[in-house]
Amino acid sequence: MGVRITFIGAGSTVFARNLMGDILSFPELSDATIVLHDIDEERLAVSEAVGRKIVATLGVQAKIESTTDRLVALNQANYVITMFQVGGYEPSTVIDFAIPHKFGLQQTIADTLGIGGIMRGLRTIPVLLDICRDMEKVCPDALLLNYVNPMSILCWAVSQSSPIRTIGLCHSVQHTAQQLAGDVDVPYEEVRYECAGINHMSFYLSFVHATEMGDVDLYPAIRRRGERIPLPMRGEKNRSDGGTSGLSDAVRYEMLKRLGYFVTESSEHFAEYVPWFIKSHQPHLIEEFGIPINEYLQRCQTQIAGWESLQTRLLDPEAQLKVHRSMEYGAGIIHSLETGEQRVVYGNVPNRGLISNLPHDCCVEVACSVDAQGIVPQPVGKLPPQLAALIQTNINVQALTVEAALTGCRDHIYHAAMLDPRTASELNLQQIWELVDELLLAHRDVLPENFYA
Repeated sequence: MGVRITFIGAGSTVFARNLMGDILSFPELSDATIVLHDIDEERLAVSEAVGRKIVATLGVQAKIESTTDRLVALNQANYVITMFQVGGYEPSTVIDFAIPHKFGLQQTIADTLGIGGIMRGLRTIPVLLDICRDMEKVCPDALLLNYVNPMSILCWAVSQSSPIRTIGLCHSVQHTAQQLAGDVDVPYEEVRYECAGINHMSFYLSFVHATEMGDVDLYPAIRRRGERIPLPMRGEKNRSDGGTSGLSDAVRYEMLKRLGYFVTESSEHFAEYVPWFIKSHQPHLIEEFGIPINEYLQRCQTQIAGWESLQTRLLDPEAQLKVHRSMEYGAGIIHSLETGEQRVVYGNVPNRGLISNLPHDCCVEVACSVDAQGIVPQPVGKLPPQLAALIQTNINVQALTVEAALTGCRDHIYHAAMLDPRTASELNLQQIWELVDELLLAHRDVLPENFYA
């Protein structure tokens, strides 16, 4: 009998389609039962139909089930994959951008750090912990593979609150490695690297071209590439598509010049984790570095506008559905655990002796060895001090957000905001308090009541 894999938030149809295709493309997983769960019945029905189409396309014996009952979906699961968003685009994401904008605080993505990341974390932690409590009841031995942001905040909260085994998964490490390989004209398959830090702020400690004559350090070529890249022309946006022509990530190449190491997350994300690129009193920086303000809002609006046509294409019985294995780690982890085939992935896990100059039990992103024995994070030792110091500024915000969520202490929400690098670079303390007050009021329907006691 095949493994039972549950998707929570399966109404994220495109992502669910990619993961289903990844899983079922492995012959050893082709008889899996995939259970789809979402609270949106219409989107859930589309994802179920897409799943059945993938099964037919691949000619496998897998079963696709769907339910809006979370306990039913989780019952006897071997693996649980989370991919949901609490509060959706409207109202929550719109609120996360609109209210800070009134205070002069501009954002790009607002899902990881900054005031938007704090609020997203606060409304998501309770839901994720409820899922873990359900898992403790009906599938206590299952592995939770979390794709939901803010990754570090959520995985930290789970590790502090539940015995459920968890790993947080992102694609920034492998996607950026592929982009860098393209930037220096080296085949990605011939690249080897070591990376470490926290989610969206990991750094390539080494990046080499593995040749018959031995490893060749690619950092000199990467630095030369950065020196050749002009800042964006006025109005031009940063590119994060992994291409090799034209502009490629001005912010990240600037940070390479200043820190000596290349960061994993895209320029548009990274710019809002630090205080140097988005400044209301220096608006020229936004143009000079091609920073796409409100990028996530535009993405969401495009996806919403295109949903009907996408749904029609996905459900068209005459249209072929191509299945290509993606670069996501989830299916590979399941395959290794089930077959014993060894893999190395980058995962988000508790810092228990892994990075010695970051706090114990914070959530770090490191290489993990996976086989039939389990997932084993690999120790890194000390990061270069400048990297650890920068990462610590983000960990401070994560720690206070987790503390607020787990204890119900409203004061720590303000503390998280006042220590956030971007927020502190723009607002004074009184403005920060007023900003948090307004956000808490606007998000009351999706936040725990103990914040309002």
